[in-house]
Amino acid sequence: MNMPDLAPAYPEIFLLGMACAILIVDLFVRPEKRIITYALTQLTLLGAIGLTVAGMTGETTLAFNGGFIRDPMGDILKIFIYVVSFGVFLYGRDYLEARGLHKGEYYLLGLLAILGMAVLVSAHTLLNLYLGLEMLSLSLYALAAFNRDSGEASEAAMKYYVLGAIASGMLLYGMSLLYGLTGSLDIAQIAARINEALQVDGYRQTALVFSLAFVVAGLAFKLTLAPFHMWAPDVYQGAPTPVTLFISSAPKIAAFAMVMRLLVTGMGGLSAQWQDMLAALAVLSIGIGNVVAIAQTNIKRMLAYSTVSHVGFIALGILAATKVGYTSAMFYTLVYALTTLGAFGVILLLSRKGFEADQLSDFNGLNDRHPWIAFVMLLLLASMIGIPGTAGFVAKLSVLQSVVAIDKVGLAIYAVLLSVVGAYYYLRVMWYMYFEKPASELSINPSLDVNAALSINGLLMLLFGIFPGLLMALCVITLQ
Repeated sequence: MNMPDLAPAYPEIFLLGMACAILIVDLFVRPEKRIITYALTQLTLLGAIGLTVAGMTGETTLAFNGGFIRDPMGDILKIFIYVVSFGVFLYGRDYLEARGLHKGEYYLLGLLAILGMAVLVSAHTLLNLYLGLEMLSLSLYALAAFNRDSGEASEAAMKYYVLGAIASGMLLYGMSLLYGLTGSLDIAQIAARINEALQVDGYRQTALVFSLAFVVAGLAFKLTLAPFHMWAPDVYQGAPTPVTLFISSAPKIAAFAMVMRLLVTGMGGLSAQWQDMLAALAVLSIGIGNVVAIAQTNIKRMLAYSTVSHVGFIALGILAATKVGYTSAMFYTLVYALTTLGAFGVILLLSRKGFEADQLSDFNGLNDRHPWIAFVMLLLLASMIGIPGTAGFVAKLSVLQSVVAIDKVGLAIYAVLLSVVGAYYYLRVMWYMYFEKPASELSINPSLDVNAALSINGLLMLLFGIFPGLLMALCVITLQ
């Protein structure tokens, strides 16, 4: 029996080994020394980044009988997942300590979710794809209910679990139909057999489109595309804010990878059909997300609907079904993850023991209390709007250009008009920060590492806005 080549999966093996080790170590760590578990978790993510970078060859490698793929796109997406997750744990540390929630289970579940994302990004069979998805989903369900004393968190977790199970069932049903029609679980073989069926067999073409509908519905839930977004506002508001940050950022990168593996690579022959499906989902998402967000007074719910609209833009890039479209969608996904990370980081910073900074009015007079943090939040909000000079502007422009290039000008105009409507709720937060009186006279004293991370987070919006080639070139190279 030949030993499989483990080298392509070294980062994932390291993550799994460290998660098991942290589980054991945490049993012997006293609650007041939980910083040890936090430090080990962050070192694990740094180690995973190092192993991923060390193993980058620029080539595509298959391992474990073709079930695991290591390629440039996967490497870059996984590095961003690790970096964003590092920021999630950093920003959430003080919040959890202040509320007595700084427990090892949070970091262990987080690492298992990250491992699920990594498996999802490198999955090359339907079985591995579903395995990674469920490892991620089950960890997030548990994290949403992490604060066991909160009825709101328990309710959010239950809604997330029930709706997530329905979506997973739809995706699994679509995959089972796909397996029955193609006779393979391997994504490359599925693509080849779909192309064969499209040339000779009209009956199988209809059946393939039927399976595609279930697959797209399952993917839409994971991406938070309307009308499969119903879980997001309640979960974002009810879950502890560090968990909301986690759910809203890194998993979107993994969901993008899942769409690329399953739809683009595996079902690329049916692109004409899934283009129409994604177009309808994008129209609904951009419309519902931007309009309903205006009515929100809770900033976590507002950002939930904001997520729906941003994911609609990502769908626009993917439905272009061109290299330019995929590149712009990947760029948008990475920028969105970094922007959301920083925005929720500021919310966590403003929260304190016994007080949740989750209302728009809690941002009143932020400039008077801490001008630099207000400026960082200003950059993040400007990027979400898509103001020129920020990364968000480049992201939206590149997506719109890819849509116009395939002669869907109406979609592009619609997206621009709804973006103008959506700018209102972001500008409202800016108004509160700079033109309203402070809601509290308490000073804001972020720790050195949190202050540095937030500063870098905000300034990256300017860096990638002024020099977009730094990140765009990376996306172009990985998708060649």
